[in-house]
Amino acid sequence: MRGAWQVETEAERLELQVRIRQLLHRLKGEPDGLLPFHQALALRPKGEHHLGLQTIEVEKVVGSVDRYEDFDRHFLPKTPHTLERWKRLRALELTGMEFPPIEVYQVGEAYFVKDGNHRVALAKATGQRFIDAYVIALEVPVPVAPGDTPKDLILKAEYAHFLEQTRLKELVPEAEAIRFTALGRYDLLLGHIATRRYFKGLEEGREIPWEEAVVDWYGNLYRPTVEAIRRLGLLRDFPGRTEADLYLWVMDHRYFLAQELGMDLGPEEAVRSYEVRFGLWRKRFGGWLKKALRLLPQSSTPPS
Repeated sequence: MRGAWQVETEAERLELQVRIRQLLHRLKGEPDGLLPFHQALALRPKGEHHLGLQTIEVEKVVGSVDRYEDFDRHFLPKTPHTLERWKRLRALELTGMEFPPIEVYQVGEAYFVKDGNHRVALAKATGQRFIDAYVIALEVPVPVAPGDTPKDLILKAEYAHFLEQTRLKELVPEAEAIRFTALGRYDLLLGHIATRRYFKGLEEGREIPWEEAVVDWYGNLYRPTVEAIRRLGLLRDFPGRTEADLYLWVMDHRYFLAQELGMDLGPEEAVRSYEVRFGLWRKRFGGWLKKALRLLPQSSTPPS
């Protein structure tokens, strides 16, 4: 009898917790669901490996193969049906029953449940740190992290497609990761490579192989521009953005400068020009605003 009362009390507390989190996520405009496994498949896995029975961290279980709409981002039940199933499992757990291992796919550092969603929900709700699982690891070019959002998965899928199209990791093993904060940007990079290939072909009077164009673009266009962005500390003026974001902005700026001046500037000059036109004005305006605020009269009494 006491066990039944405990289960009902915990379920009511859990339901309230889920509702509060849903409201907070809605107010923030953030997603509140599990990561769907089909989005992880968009990362173009090259193969899979059965790792057998392992003990994994519960907090790294962040997605599901087919039940991602029944649980919130913290793997707690969102629907009456899943809550009732949770209550039944919790009651069995309180009697001392041990449950079989779950089955998961591992993608990078994150896990997606193939079988055992409610057991994971139970583990999450009761603060269990580890759980036994049969693990199938997917080999992907861009790994998933436990804190990734659905947008992060889409961005990484776009990056995986870019890597497949360019074979950048194979052609330039030392190439650093190229990450964007907005969707649709990797297609622009493919356009940059194609343009570079076209003009290089005109200059040298020959057909430039795609692979050669990729290496040339990265070594003579992308990397020098990013290195100039780092040297000048330009990223500090644009919080929340990445070097790849700034690369595209600088390249657009470089193109318009070429139209204005009738000549193409190099990466360093283009970055410096971009900083003067779009970066320093933030610092100047910010400094002027701070000074203006300090000069305002300060009232000793609060407004009525």
